[in-house]
Amino acid sequence: MPNSVQRSTPDNLQSDTLIEAKLTEDDGTARYKVARVQRLRTLRDQTGHSRYVIACIAGRSFKVRREDMRRLLQATDGKVFTLSSMHLLIDQTRIREYGSQ
Repeated sequence: MPNSVQRSTPDNLQSDTLIEAKLTEDDGTARYKVARVQRLRTLRDQTGHSRYVIACIAGRSFKVRREDMRRLLQATDGKVFTLSSMHLLIDQTRIREYGSQ
């Protein structure tokens, strides 16, 4: 696949949790990442799979684009983590089920 072509589906559609992560100061990159997360949500809904879609984000662009942040929160059912909330990622998602007891 040429470098200029981006995949619009995850490599493993059987994954229980899909995490998209991005640090950006560029509005266009933030918009693209939000669209990608929305696409993952659509794929999840179409397949009927109960997988989580999670976003881990940082950067100015996500702070100033309120509409994009709203769309991101909707697409992830609120599972959006920033640098200041990253410590909650395991406890607030099904990832905790994979930890050692």
